[in-house]
Amino acid sequence: MTTTSDTTGATGTTGTSGPTASGPATASGTTATGSSTASGTTGSGATAASGATPSGCPVAHGSVPLSGPRFQSDPVQLYRDMRRDHGAVAPVVLDGDVPAWLVLGYRELHQVTGDPVLFSRDSELWNQWDRIPDDWPLLPMIGRRQNSILYTVGERHSVRAMMISNALEGVDPFSLKRYAEEFADELIDRFCTKGAVDIIAEYAKLLPALVLARIYGFSDEEAYPLVGAINDMIDGRERALAGQQHLATSMFRLLADKHAEPGDDVASRMLADTGGFTDEEVAQDLMVMMAAGHQPTADWMGNSLRLMLTDERFAASLSGGRHSVAEAMNEVLWEDTPTQNVAGRWASRDTHLGGRHVRAGDLLLLGIAAANGDPQVRTHASALTGGNNAFLSFGHGEHRCPFPAQETSEVIARTGIEVLLDRLPDVDLAVPAEQLTRRPSPWLRGLTDLPVLFTPTPALGRPGSHGGPA
Repeated sequence: MTTTSDTTGATGTTGTSGPTASGPATASGTTATGSSTASGTTGSGATAASGATPSGCPVAHGSVPLSGPRFQSDPVQLYRDMRRDHGAVAPVVLDGDVPAWLVLGYRELHQVTGDPVLFSRDSELWNQWDRIPDDWPLLPMIGRRQNSILYTVGERHSVRAMMISNALEGVDPFSLKRYAEEFADELIDRFCTKGAVDIIAEYAKLLPALVLARIYGFSDEEAYPLVGAINDMIDGRERALAGQQHLATSMFRLLADKHAEPGDDVASRMLADTGGFTDEEVAQDLMVMMAAGHQPTADWMGNSLRLMLTDERFAASLSGGRHSVAEAMNEVLWEDTPTQNVAGRWASRDTHLGGRHVRAGDLLLLGIAAANGDPQVRTHASALTGGNNAFLSFGHGEHRCPFPAQETSEVIARTGIEVLLDRLPDVDLAVPAEQLTRRPSPWLRGLTDLPVLFTPTPALGRPGSHGGPA
């Protein structure tokens, strides 16, 4: 679960777009200081392969579009190529030629996320706002004047983060695991007699939000429509706005209900300890927590199951036990992390990072997947993954994912995988592994589908017992 962290903003949109002015290179060129792009040098003051360019003037080549099929097909090699050509901090462009820096280096990312004063979460600092159109598709991700914790800084952020952490810490871990097992069994009951299913659509995209809805305080009858709305919003298609509206309406209604009748749930605990924040701000935080907690957890499940079904190192355990589930999940956070790139941070003043001259107001995108694979810290490739938790997949610094949220995500994902393997011990891919496809997103990395076959087994109970379709 990636609640209030560096990994949050990447959950709700598809596409990218915008302008240029000062700062990083645009689709047309070098950085504002004339730093090299196409030529692969990293020091400020170098010239591009096509020649020097006046400071602040966008030129035509060198920057990497943060879109395209390589983010879907082979992001690992893409990040290697970007690091080779640009160093630890690469100039990129979002849709509409909006310039930004992508932080690829582990140490550089650690530096950015560890200095909230120099690299602020305050999006009002952005030097590109005068060129951002009202219909820019990344506005839900890179917004301004939002009331959520994502854009709160300083002491108010600390108070707000503590409010959220305390509310999540109040969740009984045994109850959380029981809820996850209960919903997992309910979902599996829907397809276990069929012998085939798409694990993503019928299981992974449902389980996290169902569990989160319950611990936040929603009734089970409200949970399934809420899950559909969240998935619509995250898909970013024609139903995205309607899904966002349903989520917002549901959150405000939940808070009204909890004011009238508090319960043992996250929403009630947040209302009892608001730290002076309004109901609107609490509702915004609950929306962030729900969206950011659901999709990365669903992708963590899907990516881990893909690994276990395609890598012979895990084949023996599919029918013989659970000992490799945690290993697979840990490896995914290093090698195939659901949250690939995150927006972002804004430089509060001119500075240097990774040999680049970063100007005040520049946007820095957190290249989490690239940093996890940084050869400067991963000198022996996968040798660090087993049991090593130094990955940046949950962020770092004061805006990292709160530990209770991380633990919640892990319990849901691991329980979901374990229950599935217990119930369907001979589950296997229904298509060749090379036919599996990823969503075309540079932000979140997850499978479009995961078709599997298995021996049909009887259902354990009555499907739809908590309000879902039978």
